[in-house]
Amino acid sequence: MARTVPDEDTRDDDLPRPGGPARPRTVHLTESDLPAVVERSDWDEGWVLRIGGIEQSHVDLEDPSRIAHEYLRRIAAVVDTVRPRGEPITIAHLGGGALTLVRYVQATRPDSEQLVIELERELVSFVIGALPLPEGTRLEVVVGDAGDRLREMPGRLFDAVVLDVFSGEASPPHLAAEEFYVEALERLEADGMLLVNVGDDAGQHFIAAQAAALEAASASLGLPGVRMLTAAALVERGDFGNYVLLAGGALAAPDVEEQSQRWWAAGPHPAAVLDPEETARFVWKRGR
Repeated sequence: MARTVPDEDTRDDDLPRPGGPARPRTVHLTESDLPAVVERSDWDEGWVLRIGGIEQSHVDLEDPSRIAHEYLRRIAAVVDTVRPRGEPITIAHLGGGALTLVRYVQATRPDSEQLVIELERELVSFVIGALPLPEGTRLEVVVGDAGDRLREMPGRLFDAVVLDVFSGEASPPHLAAEEFYVEALERLEADGMLLVNVGDDAGQHFIAAQAAALEAASASLGLPGVRMLTAAALVERGDFGNYVLLAGGALAAPDVEEQSQRWWAAGPHPAAVLDPEETARFVWKRGR
């Protein structure tokens, strides 16, 4: 079983077989001062993690390759193209949730080396205790602030870094900044990908600001322009929803337009995949 500790890495390949709890399990999270609950989903045979009463993650223990939440399906579609199909990758998850993407990567790319940085010290061990990871998962867990922990790994590079800690204007301001995006981009291999999930309220001012900050960070490092994946309706209307921003050297690949078509085809639909120019127009329109 993977352990969570504040100052040292943890690895363990001897993880138990899947099997959810007989009844809901609860833990109180220190940083947020909120309860976390793992229980059966209301709408299928999966499991959900709720924090403060709000559903944060969904897990299918029988089929970890099945992802329920739309934004995470878009992220998974991009991760599918980071390296050839089935090839192990190195990936850092900044924000753990119920480790849904960790499970997906293990199911689709066995032997991948995965790192989770999670602020809530109780969360990862609680989730794994309630919802065991697939056998063979190579997971390293570090507890602490994503920015601080990344700075402690100056020589370490990843094929992909996934940032999933933002929730509109309540997001950590020191992470929602150009300076942090530069640090995250510097943790990538030359052809790596940074994926940023941004949840935003109606008006879309926060996502516009984040896309602009990520574009500035990418430009400062000589990297290609930012792309965005979301529901098609959210491009036209200023509703609340989730957006996935992409940056990094992977976007300089000769077949990036072909990959973009694959991301769009993977859905969920109706889907929108914006190229750098379209993303810039979105930023201009929503950032006014």
